Amino acid sequence: MIVNKYWWKESVVYQIYPRSFMDSNGDGIGDLQGIISKLDYLKSLGIDVIWLSPVYQSPNDDNGYDISDYQEIMDEFGTMSDWEQLLADVHARGMKLIMDLVPNHTSDEHPWFIESRSSKDSPKRDWYIWRPGKNGKEPNNWESIFSGPAWKYDETTGEYYMHLFSARQPDLNWENPIVRHEIYNVMKWWLAKGIDGFRIDAITHIKKTAGLPDAANPEGKPYVPALEHHLNRPGIHDFLQEMKDEALSKYEAMTVGETPGVSPEDALEYVNEMTGKFNMVFQFELMEIDSGPGGKWDLKLWRLRDLKKVITRWQKGLEGKGWNSLYLENHDQPRSVSRFGDDHKYHKESAKMLATFFMMLQGTPYIYQGQEIGMTNVRFSSIDDYKDVEILNYYREALKEGKAGHDVMESIYSKGRDNARTPMQWDATQNAGFSSGTPWIKVNPNYGQINVQQQLQDPDSILHYYKRLIALRKQNPALIYGTYDLIAEENEKVYAYTRTFENETILVILNFTRETVPFELPDSLSNATAQVMIRNYQTDRSETIHSLILQPYEALVYRLN
Repeated sequence: MIVNKYWWKESVVYQIYPRSFMDSNGDGIGDLQGIISKLDYLKSLGIDVIWLSPVYQSPNDDNGYDISDYQEIMDEFGTMSDWEQLLADVHARGMKLIMDLVPNHTSDEHPWFIESRSSKDSPKRDWYIWRPGKNGKEPNNWESIFSGPAWKYDETTGEYYMHLFSARQPDLNWENPIVRHEIYNVMKWWLAKGIDGFRIDAITHIKKTAGLPDAANPEGKPYVPALEHHLNRPGIHDFLQEMKDEALSKYEAMTVGETPGVSPEDALEYVNEMTGKFNMVFQFELMEIDSGPGGKWDLKLWRLRDLKKVITRWQKGLEGKGWNSLYLENHDQPRSVSRFGDDHKYHKESAKMLATFFMMLQGTPYIYQGQEIGMTNVRFSSIDDYKDVEILNYYREALKEGKAGHDVMESIYSKGRDNARTPMQWDATQNAGFSSGTPWIKVNPNYGQINVQQQLQDPDSILHYYKRLIALRKQNPALIYGTYDLIAEENEKVYAYTRTFENETILVILNFTRETVPFELPDSLSNATAQVMIRNYQTDRSETIHSLILQPYEALVYRLN
C-alpha cells in the first residue's frame, strides 16, 4: 500500500472554545489574551495544531457560530491586533492555527441579511432563502436542528426565511454564485493573513433539495426532521470543488469538514487523496451510537460491538484512500469520560483507556479542551443555569409536547452541549482559575478534584498520560501510518486491534468495562514476544499476552516482535 506522508497526518490538534478557555480581564468571558497566556501549556502537552472555535464578530445567539462580520473579532474576545499576536505566538512555538469557518449561515445581524430582509427588491434578497407561506403556515414542514420550525416569518416583507439552526442564523443561498464567491473571498482573506487552514462547520447542509419539498410525515407532526433534503445532497461536490479551486488549493491549508450524514463511502468523495476537497472530515456515526430513533435527546444504551463496527467501518473504509479524523469530544458533544467511561469510581482509569483507544487509531487526533484532564459532564440543578440555545429550545419544545421535566433534564445532563462549555479547570482557586470575575456559565463543581495544576504535579495523572500518548505517536510511524485490524470482533467487553506498518506490529487491548475481564488473544498473535509501550495501570504484569486478566478499564499497548 502506498502511504502519502503529510504534516497534518502527523499532527495532534487541540480545540479551543474561546469563551470557556481562559479569561484575562476578569469579565467572566474567555478571550484571546487568555489563550495567549496558555500557549506554553499547549506546547508542553505536545500539541501541533490549535483549532480555534469562532472568534468573529457575533451577537452570540449560538456562541459565535452566528457571525455578523467574518473579518472582525468579537469585542468580548479582544481586537484584531490581539488575534494577530496570537497567530504570531502560535507560529513562534512551532504550532499551527486553524480557524472555524461557518459557511452555511450568518447572523441575522450580518449586513448581508439586514439588506436582504429590507425589501423583496433588495439586490441581496436572494443571498438568503426566502419563500411565501403556504396555507397560512411555513413554506414547508422542515424542523430546525435546534427544534421548532426551520422557517421564521418576517413582517417587513411578509415572507419566511429558512434557518436550519437558530432563528437568528438565516441560511445563505448557496445556489447564488455571488454568495459562494463572497465566502471564498473570506477564506482567502484569512489564509492570506497566515492561518494554516479551516475546520468547516455544517458543510453538508449547504445544498438543499430543489423546490424545498415537504419531508415525509407519516405521524402527522407539525414539523419533522428533513435531513434527507439538506444533508449531503447531490450537487454539493460541485460547490466544494469550486471552493477548492477558488480558495483552498491556492494555499497549503489543512482542512477538516464537519459532515453529519456522511458514510465512509460518501466520505471518499470528500477526502480521496487524489480528488477530494478536504484533508479529512468529522464523521457522526460514533456520536449517534447512544441516540434512539427519536434523535439526540432520545437516550439509549450504547454497545461495544456497535462502537467497534462504526470505528472499523471508517478505519477500513478510508484505508489507503483517504484520512480519518479521530475525536471523542468537541464543543457540541458531552464529555467522553461521562459518556463512554466511568466518571466516578474509575475516573482516571477510564479516561486514560479512552485516550488510548482513540489516540492509537489511524487518523489525526483532536483533543478538546479539558479532555486531557478528564473533565466530566455537569448536572446544574436549574434549567436557568444553562446557556445553550439548543438546550433551551429543546426544553421548551419538549415540555410543550407533554414530556416530564425530570426526563427532559436527564437528556440534557447526558447530551447537552453545555457539558463541554463549562470553564476550563486550571486550578482549585475560585472559578477554577478561569476568571477573577463571575464566569458567563457556572463552573463544574468538581474543579477542586479535577484541574490542570493538580494533574501537573501528579506523575500518574490523566494529563501526563496524554503527554506520553502524544509522544508515543510521534516516535512510532506505525501509530500514524499503520493499517488497522480488529481482533475479537464479538467480544462485548474488550476492544482489541493491531496497527501494522512495514515490519512493525503494535497491539492495543482495551477493557471497556468496570469489571475484571479475562481475555485470550488468537494464536497468531499470542506467540509473539511483546514489549509494553504504554499502560494505564502501574502494576507489573506477570501474565503472558496469550491469556490476560484485564483490570477495570485497563489499557495496554504492546510492540510485537
